[in-house]
Amino acid sequence: MDKILPGLAMLAVIAVVFVLLAIGWRSRLRRQSDVGLLPAVPAEPGKPIAGAEGQYVATTTAGDWLDRIAVHGLGIRTTSILEVYPHGVLFDRSGAPALYIPAASLTGVRQDSGMAGKFVEKDGLLVLSWVHGSHELDSGFRTRRAADKDRLFEALQELISSAPAADANSGK
Repeated sequence: MDKILPGLAMLAVIAVVFVLLAIGWRSRLRRQSDVGLLPAVPAEPGKPIAGAEGQYVATTTAGDWLDRIAVHGLGIRTTSILEVYPHGVLFDRSGAPALYIPAASLTGVRQDSGMAGKFVEKDGLLVLSWVHGSHELDSGFRTRRAADKDRLFEALQELISSAPAADANSGK
């Protein structure tokens, strides 16, 4: 009996913490409901310019690496393949819907050391900045092999510099 009551109390505390986490996540979903539908993934995207396996870290509000975007599964960390096409970028995420970002929506790419709870060595993450409607977003990706990062970074820079600028008011 001496060990049962403290054990039950600990289980109750853990249950309360999980309930509070769920309430917080649902509140975040409600606050971010204006993000709207994501761009459709092309049925036949064609041949990629560059691609690599790795980990999709998350999508956050631009400039705020702690503010995960929860809607559409964008806040879920998962293994992924990142492919760069002449028309955009495709994150083929395992266990989550694919994320397609048209080239015209991309505003920048940088190398960073962390975002949304994922921290690595200096410049270990690729962070794509993009616009979706009135929202400025950052999506992070960590390549499985370090050699792939530079090749992807160059392909993304070239794509962004050659893409026409998106009209932020049009939602495209």
